[in-house]
Amino acid sequence: MSENAAQALARMFERMSQVMEMEKDRLSELDGAIGDGDHGITMSIGFKAVNAALAKLDLGAATLSEVMSTAATGFLDAVGASTGPLYSTGFRRAAQALATRSELDLAASRDMLVAISEGIRDRGKAQRGDKTMLDVWLPAAEAATTAVAEDRSKQEFWSAVTAAADNGAAATATMVAAKGRAARLRERSLGHLDPGAVSATDLVRAMAETM
Repeated sequence: MSENAAQALARMFERMSQVMEMEKDRLSELDGAIGDGDHGITMSIGFKAVNAALAKLDLGAATLSEVMSTAATGFLDAVGASTGPLYSTGFRRAAQALATRSELDLAASRDMLVAISEGIRDRGKAQRGDKTMLDVWLPAAEAATTAVAEDRSKQEFWSAVTAAADNGAAATATMVAAKGRAARLRERSLGHLDPGAVSATDLVRAMAETM
């Protein structure tokens, strides 16, 4: 039996959870340099909760929007700290963006990336250059928008998106933190990758692998 769009989206979240579990120690180590040292654990807990919530959903009948809304609720219920509301808002915005979509084509993938990035930006009151996950999500969304406008292939689309994400995460090492706990360090945050940006890149790559 072929996989429907909702099942494919749920599989994307399953892959995200696997990646966060694999990378949690590295992410927490990065966070230990400029934050609380628990980012990897937090992300692992959050995406495990997303998958537990999605397991209760009838994916054979669910819409893309319902999958995203369920993911948003699951993440927020498990992660009450700052990351929880940020990703929950991004996923809820994506649920709205996918409300009229029934297929996970490149246009829907673009809408999802744009909505997640804008939701995180609006909730966190941050911008590109603040040394946060937005330094990954915003350029990834921009790359997706450009790729669709230029009628790129699926492979070209995701290659452009992951390259933008990778470059965005790498650039955070040259930035002074303006948001979050790392902002207390100011210039001492220079030279360190932002853990939220690194985990965001991992999530974008999980998207690319499953889409």
